[in-house]
Amino acid sequence: MNTPNKLTLARVLMVPLFVLFFYWKFPAHLLLATLVFVIAAITDAIDGKLARERNQVTDFGKFLDPLADKVLVVTALACLLERQRLNIVVFLLIVTREFMVSALRLVVAGKGTVVPAGFAGKLKTAFTMIALITAMTYWSFRLDFNSFGLNIPQGVYTGAEVFLQLLFWIAAALTVWSGVQYLVHYWKDINPNQ
Repeated sequence: MNTPNKLTLARVLMVPLFVLFFYWKFPAHLLLATLVFVIAAITDAIDGKLARERNQVTDFGKFLDPLADKVLVVTALACLLERQRLNIVVFLLIVTREFMVSALRLVVAGKGTVVPAGFAGKLKTAFTMIALITAMTYWSFRLDFNSFGLNIPQGVYTGAEVFLQLLFWIAAALTVWSGVQYLVHYWKDINPNQ
């Protein structure tokens, strides 16, 4: 197994570790969960680049890399949703788009067409990662500050939480935008009137 595939596999294995740290309550457990998520996100940025630079693109990598990305992001979103830190509409928009694009890729692949990641898709992914990392970092530090009895004015919390929700809504808007772009571009492949 080549290095890019090992990194992708490591990302898959980090997902249960992230969930374990997210829910297993001990000092700074959310901070550790966030750190695991950040490391997993870094492997996402590295594995594809390495595979292309070293000419190590494999069918296994093509299969596992997008799956690993989606499992990581959906797991983190689901954890925040379960803790009521994320609006369910944002969650549903992002997850629905991921299912739609995956299904679209399967259909057009059967016709010999590869669906590359476009600019909108990359921007959506980057912004979603930023929103997730920012939210998890905020909640981990806030809970740690509370546990140490630090007196932080409520207004600071309220402003930060509004900002976090804005980040997620922007990520959802970018998600819808990129999904629409994929649909428009590949509509001829799935047109129900054909």
